Amino acid sequence: MTERFIAFEGVRKSYDGKSYVVRGLDLDVAKGEFLTLLGPSGSGKTTTLMMLAGFEIPTHGSITLAGQRIERVPPHRRNIGVVFQNYALFPHMTVGENLAFPLKMRRLPKAEVTERVRHALDMVRMASFESRRPAQMSGGQQQRIALARALVFEPQLVLMDEPLGALDKQLREHMQLEIKHLHDRLGINVVYVTHDQSEALTMSDRVGVFNDGTLQQIATPHDLYEAPDNPFVATFIGENNAIAGEVMELSGGTCRIRASDGSLIAARAGVGLKIGAKTTLVLRPERITLAAAASGPNRFRAHVHELIYHGDHLRLRVSVCGCDDVRIKVPAGSVETPKPGTDIDIGWAEGDCRALALS
Repeated sequence: MTERFIAFEGVRKSYDGKSYVVRGLDLDVAKGEFLTLLGPSGSGKTTTLMMLAGFEIPTHGSITLAGQRIERVPPHRRNIGVVFQNYALFPHMTVGENLAFPLKMRRLPKAEVTERVRHALDMVRMASFESRRPAQMSGGQQQRIALARALVFEPQLVLMDEPLGALDKQLREHMQLEIKHLHDRLGINVVYVTHDQSEALTMSDRVGVFNDGTLQQIATPHDLYEAPDNPFVATFIGENNAIAGEVMELSGGTCRIRASDGSLIAARAGVGLKIGAKTTLVLRPERITLAAAASGPNRFRAHVHELIYHGDHLRLRVSVCGCDDVRIKVPAGSVETPKPGTDIDIGWAEGDCRALALS
């Protein structure tokens, strides 16, 4: 059994004593895990991180770190490194002085401070920047220094709150891999907060999806993408088509759904489905086959409304199964390009669509 390193048990947080921004959170994090908390603004993910850091105190429940309850332990005694979006580097200090600061606060010997600063800068490939000040560096370089400062005192846990949000797309994607590779090398725990879905899928061992103060689902990136528990997770993680219908048949892990236009769709059955109940069927755009040879139980005639060229792929918007806004993504050049206003055959595998119970 994997060792439990962090545990939230029945944690709730309220600022006014009436409404809760985090509701009944139960969450275990394994030793060495990279966990991302993902969700829209106001979903409770950052408040959860701040309670773990010690900057907020739970209204109810307990938080355990390495076997010790910490909800009343002050932040500086938790041995946690924190990286924020705004870097929070001291502008009047050099890079070396910024990294040395948390070590001097812990009263480490001067020789050890020097060695740890050098080692931390080597980890983030910034050894030649030790004498520079933050204003003399780019955003990506400052972010690396902020990460090095969070690691320099060898914390048992590193928390990151939207650390790449201020960077441009190319640099952000580069830093995602840098952070993930650093985690893999060091084996430390990372809890990471973001609202960026691709960031969460790229970096994480597991992702916890929050909405309205509640943890909706926690799973590996693959399982979140392929097997969402509810319509919110399905639409928040990546791009999904949502087709309304009614459950007509249930057999083991599969079902048959009647769409609003009477079409019957074979699908995987989500948790909690019942015959006669309304459902949302979710289907990824890239899983739809666009060809006259489309076959199997899910073959339908669709009307093309719109075609958009994206270089490496085409995106189509079609009407099918009673839904006027079904998106299809196909590689450019893989099929004859359909024209808006025409009807085409499309299809998808039973295992590529999932019928979800409505809450």
